[in-house]
Amino acid sequence: MQRSRHTLAAATLILAALFAITGNISSLQSDESQKVNYSETIAVLQLLYGSEIRAGHRYQLFAEIAMADSHSNIAHMFKALSASEAVHAKNFKRILKSLKAEIPEIDLSAITASTTKENLKYATQIELSEIDREYPRYIQRISPERHQDAVEYINYAWEAERQHRELIKEIQSGTGFFFSVLLDRFREKESLYYVNQNCGATVHELPEGACPICHKPLHTYMEINKP
Repeated sequence: MQRSRHTLAAATLILAALFAITGNISSLQSDESQKVNYSETIAVLQLLYGSEIRAGHRYQLFAEIAMADSHSNIAHMFKALSASEAVHAKNFKRILKSLKAEIPEIDLSAITASTTKENLKYATQIELSEIDREYPRYIQRISPERHQDAVEYINYAWEAERQHRELIKEIQSGTGFFFSVLLDRFREKESLYYVNQNCGATVHELPEGACPICHKPLHTYMEINKP
């Protein structure tokens, strides 16, 4: 009888140890599975993070040049775009950290700026490219992995880029022969810009009730002061 009790106790300990080992293996497999499952999401987030950091820096340079040329309203617009890109970069970095993924080091040394006229032209081309080609392709790449946070915030960035396009749409036809008319139009009235600190939405006037992109309350908007 005594031996049976000892045998039963030993068997119980062995089973407990086996369950613990199995649990650890399952946990490791789950962690590894998570990394594999989100590999495309991580790759896209890293690309977008770099893109937003570079864009924010470039727009800041554009703002400085416009300000030096006494185009204060254009400088204000570029500063607002830079602030919006910074919000997107912050969001992508946060999600990458949550996935325990590497945050890329971004080299900004090669980024340059030209005249305000050329900078406006460049901004138009980049915004149109991102909206019409890049973001739909990125969304398609990450959708099968179903990382809700990544999908949500990449869509937020995409919507904000559409707002950027609306802000600079008239520039596409105004950087040619009628550039001086464009400058006069920008000077006609005082510029106002607000950027939502959750999604990067960029507007001239605060919306009613909540942000139309991320539906956060109005206090999540920050007014962008002139350079």
